[in-house]
Amino acid sequence: MQKLPTRIVDKPWGRTGIDPKYGVDPRRKIGELWFEAPPGRPLDVMAKYLFTSERLSIQVHPDDNTARAHGHRCGKEEAWLILHAEPDAELGIGTVRPVPTDELLAAANDGTIVDLIDWRRPRTGDFIVNPARTVHALGAGLTVLEVQQAIDLTCRIYDYGRPRDLHHEEAGDACDAKPHIHPLDGPLGDASRVLIDGDHFGVAWCVGAAPPIPSHARDIQLLPIDAPIGDLAEGECALVSAEEAAALSSSGRFVLAWSVPA
Repeated sequence: MQKLPTRIVDKPWGRTGIDPKYGVDPRRKIGELWFEAPPGRPLDVMAKYLFTSERLSIQVHPDDNTARAHGHRCGKEEAWLILHAEPDAELGIGTVRPVPTDELLAAANDGTIVDLIDWRRPRTGDFIVNPARTVHALGAGLTVLEVQQAIDLTCRIYDYGRPRDLHHEEAGDACDAKPHIHPLDGPLGDASRVLIDGDHFGVAWCVGAAPPIPSHARDIQLLPIDAPIGDLAEGECALVSAEEAAALSSSGRFVLAWSVPA
């Protein structure tokens, strides 16, 4: 088991008073906790926690082909495990109808894009796949474990007047503004199971023990959710071998995330 370095990221939409198990200063406005690759061993998949007190920017991530056409290593697909949602929490994923790109960007200029986003009321224990090219925005009141392609690549379309750069030209190439429906979206449930094993990464929800993990899984990352596993505390992440993953046992729940060979 190889523990991964944690990177603390402050964000304007972040939250103070983070649960002590994450090991951060409760006075600090934390938006994200990243788990970074160890020196000399790049990883294709990243896991991170997000803590929200305001809406994030309305944004999109390019797919692999679009990202590479703009000189990036890869695109960014992601999935969300909603670990906690306040009663009034929200997130936006997809649009309420198919929206042509020029209309979407015009709406971003005058702020009416907010009315085009499909705002939903997530619940604690939801699982949501957010494919590349999907217009989206997490809202306030959420604690989310996100598994994603390991690249920091976001095209901001609208940011509620915050003084941050927008990327309309890039977003115009990167987005398919349409309603979001994904067959894997749904509750995490009370039993261990593989949530997704896609083109870029896999994720398993583990209750007590891990389900069978695909033999092609590599660079498996372990994240204890509500109980430590060995020397690995809640809020930490470590690389484990396939053999270690199969033998894991916990009094609580944990997540496994892995890379999928190209």
